[in-house]
Amino acid sequence: MSHSLLSASSHTHVKIVVVALVAAILLVLGGITAHVNASRDMAGVHTQASVIKGAQPVTYTGQSDTLVR
Repeated sequence: MSHSLLSASSHTHVKIVVVALVAAILLVLGGITAHVNASRDMAGVHTQASVIKGAQPVTYTGQSDTLVR
């Protein structure tokens, strides 16, 4: 058994590439599944929210900041 990638056989390199590809495919499928499920969960959100009206405009005539000269 080779413990170094420099002296490993081509069979070992192929196994490493296959494991990396399988892991990448599983990661992508997991991301796609999570994205699809997120849009389904959002479909149940109430689309007709109540309207909140703002109050009358207010003018502030004071200055509470410290003036530095």
